[in-house]
Amino acid sequence: MLITCGPPDTPQYQLSTPSFEVRLRDRSVEMVTGADAYQQEQSMTTFFRTSGQRGIDCWATRIASFRTEEILAVRRLEP
Repeated sequence: MLITCGPPDTPQYQLSTPSFEVRLRDRSVEMVTGADAYQQEQSMTTFFRTSGQRGIDCWATRIASFRTEEILAVRRLEP
């Protein structure tokens, strides 16, 4: 199963923004597009779009969240 999370498909945006491949415990793979950072927030791992900021702050946009205990691996894919 492949699920894409993120902003509408725009070729220019996809070319300039990394994406993440998230492998889950049930062996499904989810692609998170439009995010350029992620961090653990309590029991969830959340992916953010930081709009070029150096870190995740109050202006970052949350794109997707997954239960941390369900994640086997996260791989960053460069544009």
